[in-house]
Amino acid sequence: MNYSLEHLRDFTIQVFKKIGCSDKDAATAAAVLLSADLRGVDSHGVARLAGYVRLWEVQRVNATPGIKVIHETPSTAVVDGDRGLGLVVAPFAMQIAIEKAKKVGTGWVSVQNSNHYGIAAAHAMQALAHDMIGISMTNASPLVAPTFSTAKMLGTNPICVAAPAGRQPAFVADLATTTAANGKLEILQRKNQKAPPGWVQDAEGNPTTDADILKQGGALLPLGGDREHGSHKGYALGAVVDIFSAVLSGANYAPWVPPFPVYVPMPQKQPGKGIGHFFGAMRVDAFRTVDAYKRDMDDWIEGFRNAATIKGQDKVLIPGDPERETEIVRRQEGIPLLPAVVADLKALGDKLGVAF
Repeated sequence: MNYSLEHLRDFTIQVFKKIGCSDKDAATAAAVLLSADLRGVDSHGVARLAGYVRLWEVQRVNATPGIKVIHETPSTAVVDGDRGLGLVVAPFAMQIAIEKAKKVGTGWVSVQNSNHYGIAAAHAMQALAHDMIGISMTNASPLVAPTFSTAKMLGTNPICVAAPAGRQPAFVADLATTTAANGKLEILQRKNQKAPPGWVQDAEGNPTTDADILKQGGALLPLGGDREHGSHKGYALGAVVDIFSAVLSGANYAPWVPPFPVYVPMPQKQPGKGIGHFFGAMRVDAFRTVDAYKRDMDDWIEGFRNAATIKGQDKVLIPGDPERETEIVRRQEGIPLLPAVVADLKALGDKLGVAF
């Protein structure tokens, strides 16, 4: 069944207000969460709403955080999120990166003491309205085994780069550094479907298609799946995200990142504070004129759109195309939710006194 954006936004805002968020923070968090549903990233939308509430219930999320800058230079800053919702902390930090870029050309912000921040694109795309290139990344719960390992040492650790264009829509590359994000595995679990080969391994490191294998000691695989298909590159990319987001900011890193599910025990070792993020904003005119850049960016995009296609394919896609096209449809026709997600939201509403 499809639900209108307005209906889901109102419900989500009321839920966040019920756990103590201010009107402003509730609206910000809801906007980030629903941007995922609009763009077709259903794994990171309202399906995760109950998870954020559970984090608040066990006092791992502070609904009224005092987010602050704890170190800065003209072009850089470190932000302490005070255990706030990452959905609120991340937009705050990205705005600092943008303001610094306005003044000195580029802005770079690393964040500590935060929580899960939704989809990376929601934050990187803040830069587009300012004729800036936006960069967003975060570390996450340790679910990923590095190449040749059975130990879960990294998260899905996504990266997003959003670059403005002129006549053409913006280039938005938003990707996990794993073969698939954990949320996609959760969708398969709700549908009782198998995982494609190359997504996961069992506790001994053997390939498997069991979508529930993480509950049995298995792990997600880095982008590439195995060494022969370049998993060492996905491993390296995930490590870069971890270093930029956490080692640089003072957040927890590697296997000591706090897990999103509350039933998973917290790591005994806590080398830092909370989850870490990293953001960048680069003013286009710090490099060349905006008009010249957009002319060439349009030409670049159009060149790829017009590239010869393999048999059976209509066109070459630009990163961001599928999500943008999905958003157009969902704004008109509503957002489809799986029955399991609807049941979860209704139960959450009943618990908090918010009618779904």
